Amino acid sequence: MFHLKENGTNVKTEIIAGITTFLTMVYIIIVNPAILSAAGVPVDQVFMATIISAVVGTLWMALCANYPIAIAPGMGLNAYFTSVVLTSEGKIDYMTAFSSVFVAGIIFIILSVTPLRAKLITAIPENLKRAITAGIGLFIAFLGLRMGSVIVANESNLVALGDLTAPGVMLTLFGLIITVILMVRNVRGALFIGMVITGIVAAITGQLKIDKVVAKPHLPNDILIWNPLDALGDVIHYGLYGVVFSFILVTLFDTTGTLVGIMKQAGLMKGNELPRARKALLADSLGTTIGAMFGTSPTSAFVESSAGVAAGGRTGLTTLTVAILFIIASFFGPLVGSVSGVSAITSPTLVIVGTLMISSVKEIEWHQFDEAFPAFLILLIMPLTSSISTGIAFGFIAYPILKIVKGEAKKVHPLLYIFAILFAIQLIFLQH
Repeated sequence: MFHLKENGTNVKTEIIAGITTFLTMVYIIIVNPAILSAAGVPVDQVFMATIISAVVGTLWMALCANYPIAIAPGMGLNAYFTSVVLTSEGKIDYMTAFSSVFVAGIIFIILSVTPLRAKLITAIPENLKRAITAGIGLFIAFLGLRMGSVIVANESNLVALGDLTAPGVMLTLFGLIITVILMVRNVRGALFIGMVITGIVAAITGQLKIDKVVAKPHLPNDILIWNPLDALGDVIHYGLYGVVFSFILVTLFDTTGTLVGIMKQAGLMKGNELPRARKALLADSLGTTIGAMFGTSPTSAFVESSAGVAAGGRTGLTTLTVAILFIIASFFGPLVGSVSGVSAITSPTLVIVGTLMISSVKEIEWHQFDEAFPAFLILLIMPLTSSISTGIAFGFIAYPILKIVKGEAKKVHPLLYIFAILFAIQLIFLQH
């Protein structure tokens, strides 16, 4: 089924690779509930929805695409989901926000089974893609510092340094230092191990109280979203077009970039072509749609899968192992609920993931101002407005304008002009 011999691997190697991938990404079942709970979503709901979406997407990748790439709710997208709710000043609740995720997932499925997904990828300039990744990195790193109270609100200049002697801040900085040391030492599962060590210290210092560790897993009490027409009605009523577009755009680049990068690492690319690409690209769109139904933000391919590939993973047996381990993790809901309530345990992870994402700025063509300025706007606006879509909007509007001024209007893909007009309408006339 997995064609192990053809891919030069064996069962033992694939299982070890799956365990390696799981350990590098299992932090998501703790961090995701911590982030989405700020938007009012019950921790138990997010915990099970996170696992369900990860299992669905990862199993599809394993059994249908036969690739060693795991799927789970994406970092940055979860923070953006929360910011959509919190910045609406009570006008949008998490149920409405999940409608936008559900609609994005359905559109994403349609894009994935047609050539449109490939056309969208080629339409967006490389420098803007790199800026989006880096901007999200800054956005979630800033969120992590805020969650840990290392940075606090300040009336005179909006933000300021928090009280470094406060127990929560000290625990955040301790967790950050420990995890950074593990990362520098190339310890596999550094993010997860860092959270475990920080959690132990939190328990010793009385900041973490654990009443129960294991419980029988259960499905979320309700399917939150199931009717596409109702979800679309919410999007139209609240003008969440930009939100839907941002979910699609970010997931589009995130998953595609991860797939291509890791497949090159694994030596599974056929020239510039990715075999079974359409099947692979359906994994995150299915995970996103199912995840929204149960209560989590969009899914994407996890770059942490590269750890499993480095350990020898070459087939879907690696990701099948990951999916099984996620199912086992579902028994630890009470523990995750307790840990998610202590932001100092999870916030260092956001800062470090942000550090990894910002690396894409080195590939931006800074020497060409017409390329650099739109990219810089994306980098600047995302963290300052706490909105991925607003950052993307500014960059996508500025890019074609500068190209027209430079006399290179024909070099801009027609779709980008459409995006620019839609974003301008959204910024001026709609909620954002």
